[in-house]
Amino acid sequence: MTRDVSGGVPGPDSTEWTKRREEAVPRAVFNTVPIFVDRGEGARVTDVDGNTFIDLAGGLAVLNLGRNHPRVLAAVREQVEKTVHECFHVSMYTGYVEVAETLNRLVPGDHPKKTMLANSGAEAVENAVKIARYATDRSAIVCFSNAFHGRTLVGMTLTAKEMPYKKGFGPYAPEIYRLPFPYEYRPPIGTSETVGLACAEYAADVIDSQLGSESVAAVILEPVQGEGGYIPAPHDFMVALREICSERDILFIDDEIQSGLGRTGKMFAAEHYDVVPDMITTAKSLASGLPLSAVTGLAEVMDAPHVAGLGGTYGGNPVACAAALAVLTELSEGDLLERATRQGEHIRGRLDPLVDELNVVGDVRGLGPMIGIELVTDKRTKEPAKTAAAAVINACYESGVLVLKAGTYDNVVRLMAPLVISEEDLDEGLDVLIDALRATDAAA
Repeated sequence: MTRDVSGGVPGPDSTEWTKRREEAVPRAVFNTVPIFVDRGEGARVTDVDGNTFIDLAGGLAVLNLGRNHPRVLAAVREQVEKTVHECFHVSMYTGYVEVAETLNRLVPGDHPKKTMLANSGAEAVENAVKIARYATDRSAIVCFSNAFHGRTLVGMTLTAKEMPYKKGFGPYAPEIYRLPFPYEYRPPIGTSETVGLACAEYAADVIDSQLGSESVAAVILEPVQGEGGYIPAPHDFMVALREICSERDILFIDDEIQSGLGRTGKMFAAEHYDVVPDMITTAKSLASGLPLSAVTGLAEVMDAPHVAGLGGTYGGNPVACAAALAVLTELSEGDLLERATRQGEHIRGRLDPLVDELNVVGDVRGLGPMIGIELVTDKRTKEPAKTAAAAVINACYESGVLVLKAGTYDNVVRLMAPLVISEEDLDEGLDVLIDALRATDAAA
């Protein structure tokens, strides 16, 4: 497949399916681009009109191994021929245990660990909060500005952004408290250089003086905020926050639903900080597109809830487990983590100079190939350029490249290409993206 949108997008078949979608599917179910995908391979997709796109969005960070990875397909086919579903609460199967054993081994820390499986990232977050509250006999959960932790009740409450995730859906879950995240480009406290420790010190003060540390069950954060704008936590903040939690017997929950499983060039983003969380949530790329999520944590914490207190009908589906084992094996035994690191360095090498070249590019940031480009109307005031971000995404799509936006102000273009993308496709996609940024800058 080669990038080809010569027939125009959206084509007639996608247009017709869009009309049918509008009749059958609620408007609240958002779509970024008006195409219907027919098939895909690696980092390319072909729509129902035969147009082919380079994918720098990775199915929203789900396709770290790309589409139709041979190892994943082989594992899924083998499992489908055996059984598609067996509820783990009725009759057990080996795949669930194997996935748990593998995650227990790969998650940072030498302590004994246990893993439960669920279906989605939001479900993993909900279960992590439940487990933390049960294990500590405390109720308060601390989260951060710009966070995204899902769309279910607790997940939505933990999520910072009101529109579109929270507006009209209240009341929210109780005992959730939000603190400033050290956003270096837009520091809420101090300066870009001091914001990490400043936010950590502020968090400690609020926990001690306003919440009462004996009431706080857990602190949850994304080491690289996803929907919030691909904002990496400063190293000193992560280290200090870990210490704050340890000193107060507060559980440290690391939400790696988007940043985990190779997305930053490490198996987990926490490894960049040499920080060991008490619990880690994973999903998205865990099963290469099949619904599967996990909560992995300290064995004594995970064992705290009573028997039958955790679970669900579909959690740890056998086919999803087979896919996950293939993903985890490929990431552990292959060269994808090293490849991701090189990919990130290459992308930064091409994008970093745009900060000086273009007025619209305020910041380029990230870990590994998990990279965000923050657009502004004025570098002095840092006024968010929401319209410019939308224009860039649309220009890329019309030229056959898929990218997504993010950010509290909808002004960040984020890159999460499959780690298997070829160098040629990556450069071709970046060429289109850079041209779109330059054109948007010139039109501003």
